Amino acid sequence: MAGLKAGAIDGRLTNGTGDTVNMQPTTDGPREKRTRTSALDRILQILDFLQQSDRPATAYEIARAVGAPASTIYGLVEDMVGKEILDRQDNGALWFGPRFYHYGLTYARRLDLLSAANQEMLDLALASRETVQICGRDGDQMVVLAMVDGPDHFQVSSRVGSRTPLNWSASGRLLIGHLPEDERQAVLSAAIRPSPTGNAETDVAALSQAARRAYEEGLSIQAGESDFSVACIAAPIIDGEGACRATISIVVPDHKVDQDEPDLKDLVQKSARRIEARLGWRRR
Repeated sequence: MAGLKAGAIDGRLTNGTGDTVNMQPTTDGPREKRTRTSALDRILQILDFLQQSDRPATAYEIARAVGAPASTIYGLVEDMVGKEILDRQDNGALWFGPRFYHYGLTYARRLDLLSAANQEMLDLALASRETVQICGRDGDQMVVLAMVDGPDHFQVSSRVGSRTPLNWSASGRLLIGHLPEDERQAVLSAAIRPSPTGNAETDVAALSQAARRAYEEGLSIQAGESDFSVACIAAPIIDGEGACRATISIVVPDHKVDQDEPDLKDLVQKSARRIEARLGWRRR
């Protein structure tokens, strides 16, 4: 995407996309403030216009519609086409590119999964009286996608949007457990970081084996690896192709991991299976 480049031209400041601000001093009182439209705002104008018009359009049509200098739009469009945000058709018209298609698919998958998981999270939080989380993977990190606090109000440091290295968490292992051995090791090699407690496993081979074993058993437990005295009991949410798309987990004080009543391990595994059923996923 076009960056903003400053340069002096005839006493003006240009951002490299056609928009300018007059920098000449005046003697007629206070200098009038001028506003510039940022490159990001222009990009959003382009995308909004295509979405609202619901048809491909040329760069010239877009420039006229949004009231921007043609040179600005042409420059941004070239970058957006190069990055596959836009696609240029044979007649020169522009439409959303393949990158947006993939973004949309990812968004829809997450939305469907979280919608299906919402009631299960509430039910599990009530049954366990503990905090429940839905977690997913973003590259070499685990991210908390959704969360429900339990009635017991055990304090949990992670919140929605929190990210941690995959090797710190029970969910992190499950999220890569379905991958082939070489892929698991490659992901872990990039992901591994020492944890604040110093208790998280950092050996790639050991973690890879643990990830596969947890995936096959449908359960992963960690205690004291990312936070002292805190444990996580997680189960994988597996799609019809056998991939772990997300996890559902209970965050508890570590002394509760092996309690019999209620059996937290059994509760979380059953919740994962019910979410899969809601989504129509049948494990292979």
